[in-house]
Amino acid sequence: MRRIAVIGAVLDDPKNTQEMFNGIISENSDIVKGRFGIPFIEHNIGVVSITVIAEMDRINNITGRLGLIPGVLVKTAVSKKELE
Repeated sequence: MRRIAVIGAVLDDPKNTQEMFNGIISENSDIVKGRFGIPFIEHNIGVVSITVIAEMDRINNITGRLGLIPGVLVKTAVSKKELE
């Protein structure tokens, strides 16, 4: 069963992390329903929120891959409601 999740990420030094980050998101664009990013240029940080609808294995896979990027902190909130 699929669930709705919000993947939140903080990118320290986005110039060095955003290419790999964006690549992973692009690979999974079929489940991405929305994306919102805020650059904090003066602090050299980017904050990104991505809403997805997918099976838990896929949500966990994306979260794990993003979290392996040096300088990226990722947390995911998942709905309890299962979708058909």
